[in-house]
Amino acid sequence: MTNPVNDSAASEYSLAELMICAGAEAFRNDGEVLATGIGLIPRLAASLAMKTFNPDLMMTDSEAWLLSEPNPVGNREEGFVQKNETWMGFSRIFDNVWSSKRHAMVGPTQVDRYGQANISALGGTYEQPKVQMLGVRGFPGNSISHANSFFVPSHNKRVFVEGECDVVASIGYNPQRLPKGYSLDDIDIRLVITDLCVMDWNGPDHQLRLVSTHPGVSVEQVLENTGFEVIVDGDIPVTAAPTQAQLDVIRQLDPHNLRARQLKDNPPGDRRQ
Repeated sequence: MTNPVNDSAASEYSLAELMICAGAEAFRNDGEVLATGIGLIPRLAASLAMKTFNPDLMMTDSEAWLLSEPNPVGNREEGFVQKNETWMGFSRIFDNVWSSKRHAMVGPTQVDRYGQANISALGGTYEQPKVQMLGVRGFPGNSISHANSFFVPSHNKRVFVEGECDVVASIGYNPQRLPKGYSLDDIDIRLVITDLCVMDWNGPDHQLRLVSTHPGVSVEQVLENTGFEVIVDGDIPVTAAPTQAQLDVIRQLDPHNLRARQLKDNPPGDRRQ
């Protein structure tokens, strides 16, 4: 993982800030697509990408406006005026979705070896699950229409499950579940950002592959906390530390430090210390 801006690495940073910078890399080569980060850290990741190395990204105010600058999160100072570029209501959002001009970073509750994801229900039967969650929401249409990345704040075997997801809410690299007329090449799952590492689906036959481990995390920790095989190809690098320039942008985007509340106890990004 390379640093997105030309600046020296910061000496102190939180795990949330490390994950924001690692998540921004998912949008590096996207060009002009609608970037959607579901949740604070994914939203800040997409915003950081737009503010640094991919100014062509499109961002909305989550209502009906396309922005030329991402909005900061939390309460805004008096007199703040968001930088509206043009109107973008529901119909235009779906035009982007169906034309593959969108990249969403989402937070699945379960992920399986195929990259299939679940946000719907856990355990029991489909008719009577043990835990009822959101339902599939937009996952089916999103997963067959445009690129998706995953954000997982707690990397463990309850998320990265041994078998198939309890409910398959989004399409992955499972040939038995492909929609009619689709091939595996039509599925586009990019990065997986967790509190332990960065992964992608570029292993043999679209298997999950380890890209980097966060400072202080071993390859063995990643494998022990994943319920299926992860491809480890050669020496695995350490996830690049945020640069001071990146941290400065993050503080502008999150002036109230809401990111500090996203991970339990707000751990440091470098756990070798």
